[in-house]
Amino acid sequence: MTILIAIAALGGLTFLLALMLVLANKKLYVYEDPRIDAVEDMLPHANCGACGYPGCRPFAEALVSGEALPGKCTVSTEEGRERIANYLGVALGGSERLVARLACAGGANVARLQAQYEGLESCRAATLVSGGGKGCSWGCLGYGDCEVVCDFDAIIMDAQGLPVVDMDKCTACGDCVEACPKDLFSLEPISHHLWVACKNQDMGDEILEECEVACTACGRCAMDAPGDLIEMAYNLPVVKHDAAVETKEPIQRCPTGAIVWLNEDGSAEKGKAAKKIIRKGSRGMGVS
Repeated sequence: MTILIAIAALGGLTFLLALMLVLANKKLYVYEDPRIDAVEDMLPHANCGACGYPGCRPFAEALVSGEALPGKCTVSTEEGRERIANYLGVALGGSERLVARLACAGGANVARLQAQYEGLESCRAATLVSGGGKGCSWGCLGYGDCEVVCDFDAIIMDAQGLPVVDMDKCTACGDCVEACPKDLFSLEPISHHLWVACKNQDMGDEILEECEVACTACGRCAMDAPGDLIEMAYNLPVVKHDAAVETKEPIQRCPTGAIVWLNEDGSAEKGKAAKKIIRKGSRGMGVS
């Protein structure tokens, strides 16, 4: 008899809990538009964050809710974006493609070392040891933290120890921006051609002893630029791209080539007055 009572009590409790789960499921049920799954399947699944959302799933939710347009996905192909737009019956929209750019051209052949760093092969680790040993305290240390964190193989280190961004592969995820302890990377619209490839904030030619391509704050680019296209701030030229002026004139008299014109293929064009660098080997320590 006791066993029957126990079984009945257990069965009743099980039924009660099951009933509570059913009621809770109905009460707490949140409808999810089935189009979200369909749109997510159409996205490239890069989860790069270039669209402004933390991943493809949140972006798909934003697309279905009308908070975003397919054009914000710069990683997908044009056909892929149009497919999503047609499926949702919305405008394609547009967002200018961003790419990562490095504000340093001080590779081993032009920039001098003051000390040889030995330790963990990491820019962040080297920075903690007297800045990493590079003569220019603002320059790239070349240990490739940015290359390591790039999940899209868009960054490789060149022969001079500088990161090179493959614009076709770059998704503007921003991982390299966060990884660089010198804050040398930034995400820039691909249509911005004028670029200051230097972060040095010291004024004068003395910096050239440490890096031959550093900005000396001479201000010639600002003087030659039309209108207020370029202004000097913290001893560096700042390009005001909202001035909607495209001209190579500001780079022509730059004596070090610190301000360049970036071509469509990503190559950097220096002005006529820029010193020609022919050294292939490293300057090393104490080499002029």
